[in-house]
Amino acid sequence: VLGTLSGVDDWEGIEVFAEEQEAWLRTFLELPHGIPSHDTFNRVFRMLDAKAFAEAFLAWMKGVRTKMPGDVVALDGKTLRGSLAEGKPALHVVSAWSTANHVVLGQRSVDAKSNEITAIPELLKVLELKGCIVTIDAMGCQKEIAKGIVKRKADYVLAVKGNQESLHNAVLAGFIRLDADPASVPHFMVKALETDHGRKEHRRTTTINAMVHLPTAMLLLWPKLETLVRIQSETVRDGKTVTEERFYISTLPMAKAEIIGASVRAHWGIENQLHWVLDVAFREDGIRTRMGNGPETGAILRHITLNLLRQDPNTKESIRHRRLKAALSQEYRLAALLGFPGKSDNL
Repeated sequence: VLGTLSGVDDWEGIEVFAEEQEAWLRTFLELPHGIPSHDTFNRVFRMLDAKAFAEAFLAWMKGVRTKMPGDVVALDGKTLRGSLAEGKPALHVVSAWSTANHVVLGQRSVDAKSNEITAIPELLKVLELKGCIVTIDAMGCQKEIAKGIVKRKADYVLAVKGNQESLHNAVLAGFIRLDADPASVPHFMVKALETDHGRKEHRRTTTINAMVHLPTAMLLLWPKLETLVRIQSETVRDGKTVTEERFYISTLPMAKAEIIGASVRAHWGIENQLHWVLDVAFREDGIRTRMGNGPETGAILRHITLNLLRQDPNTKESIRHRRLKAALSQEYRLAALLGFPGKSDNL
């Protein structure tokens, strides 16, 4: 963890880091046989029980996470491209991201013979989700997944696309009726404008009552479903305009259109603040760990490190620069390891 905090992304680098920091490490570690070789580090992580390691990570996160009502927990998958090996597919990991805390809450690897649909329910079973809003893309728009979310006493906002053709058609029909005669269809609409780096995006979130627009037989298949959602966006960048229309289902009341729209927007935090950071700041796609449990345990190690760095009260610095500070400063590195106790204290 200390080496990864300090910007090291391979086992050879961990060995070099430990050798250079041996005197400091001995202030709190015994190290009776000196610094292990990079082969030893590699072998240990290949042999670690990945499920047990993930459970330990989950237990730690339950202790440090600040539960916030209405926290949007986004679930999404990422393929570790560097783990691809002959006769073995690249590892795909589904992670749960707390948008309120900006940390990974847990992860589950996808079995080589299955997909995210089987991994998501397993992850839901071990997360503390009471009072949260769970968001998942169209792959996770499954009846059993919706049941699992409701069972954890959480709300859901699930993207609807062609993989649920009947549902998608019914949702689309509801909004066609709304567009044809807005006065006759009860609905809520909220608008939002976002500008940054030369990009301007107008978003319009519209909600209608699922119990009115879905057939009863279909409605009964989706637990506690209340609202059908349409989000229309118009994005202008470099003089070019792109329009998009997306549909969702939700257990939240249609009057909470603003919260639903914000939840959908927050979902993309898992792409921008987790997946993108892992690729850019940790160079995850370039890591060539392929043997045994190494790819999965390595992913957990990076999640642990990212969560620690996210505790830094100086939020203006990038994760890459926080890793640089950890490499240069033993004081900062130790504070990061301890989760920046006090957070406002002078490091």
